[in-house]
Amino acid sequence: MENNLALIIEDDVDLSNIFAEALRAAGFETEIIRDGAVAQQRLKEVAPYIVILDMHLPHVDGSVLLSQIRTDPPLQKVKVVIVTADAIMGDMYREQAELTFVKPVTFTQLRDFTERMRLQK
Repeated sequence: MENNLALIIEDDVDLSNIFAEALRAAGFETEIIRDGAVAQQRLKEVAPYIVILDMHLPHVDGSVLLSQIRTDPPLQKVKVVIVTADAIMGDMYREQAELTFVKPVTFTQLRDFTERMRLQK
């Protein structure tokens, strides 16, 4: 597991940039991925400490990525924060994530939560 890497898997450019800033402020190195298929491949190459996961992505849905993270042995310890505008979908996958945020999510909310997670390593 890459102990300081945060993958931000979010197709909205503005949100992904805000999330990256929040995670950097919490002490993480960040990588933004805006396409589900690209994220699926990247997760075969690296095991980040945390993934910020949007559930509605182009090409491969967030639920598929979440399943990959939870079933692939090298990824099973990865922390997942679901960030979605779909409250029903967020509720459906709540048990598989450390936290679920329903958009809009503020910079401060994400920074503070991820900083606490980093300090618990």
